[in-house]
Order: sequence, then C-alpha cells, then structure tokens
Amino acid sequence: MVLNVITKTFDELSNVELYKLLSLRNEVFIVEQNCPYLDIDNKDQKCYHLLLSNNDTLVGYSRIIPAGLSYNEVSIGRVLIAPDFRGKGLGLKIVEESIQSCINIFGNVDIKIGAQFHLSNLYGSFGFIKDGEPYDEDGILHIDMIRFSNKDLK
Repeated sequence: MVLNVITKTFDELSNVELYKLLSLRNEVFIVEQNCPYLDIDNKDQKCYHLLLSNNDTLVGYSRIIPAGLSYNEVSIGRVLIAPDFRGKGLGLKIVEESIQSCINIFGNVDIKIGAQFHLSNLYGSFGFIKDGEPYDEDGILHIDMIRFSNKDLK
C-alpha cells in the first residue's frame, strides 16, 4: 500500500476531494454509526483537511480545527479510517499525521479533542489525557482529552 498524506485548506480542496471526504464522513459517522446529525456544520470552511490516500482512494481523513472554533485550543476532529482499510494500523497513522499537521500549521500548541470513549487508550498512547467526565454525544460515549504542547510526538 502506497500512502499519500496531504493537508489542505477548504479553498484548496478540489471538488472531487471535497466530495470524497464528505461522502466518507457520511458513510462512517452517519450511516455506519447510525447517528443522524448535521455533519456539515459550517466549520469546514475555516479548517484544514487531512487526506490519507492510497492511490486515488481516500482511506483516512481528519479535520484540523483552529483554536476558538470548537475549543479554546487547536483541535482534531472527524478522525476516520474507511471501513475497507481498518485493521492495518492506519488509525495510528492518521492520529500521528493529524498531530504533526497541527504542529506544522499552528506550532507546538495544546490540542484538545472530543474522543469516542472506546478510543481513549489509542489517543492516550499519543500523550492525550482525559479532561473531564465521559458524556453522550449523539448516542455515543465521548470524553474530552488534551495533549499538552510539551509532549513529544511518538
């Protein structure tokens, strides 16, 4: 598998890239997780979009969110791996690349996330610590986590 990682602003995305990422987000977060919610939330235009591709196939995605838009800190959201590409270690790859993208764009800053609770150990392996109590978001247990800027990337 030959992986390509690229991070773009909303305006830099091609129509095809935007269609692919919105389609994959819809497939995973709305259909697969059975969560009818408004994925298109007027944040995408202000965010950076990390695309993990194998040839022309989008296999992973995350949204890099500037400070003040979701949290006071920079954030990573909408992290996903396409169903056909799970179990290959790509979850670790997308988290690592997302953290690196935050650092490249914003400098060595604190990063806060709203993680699905069952993934808190995965995020913990990258230096994220729990920040508060678990909460329900669209029927899925989540927890806020923060990675302080003094952490080294794996």
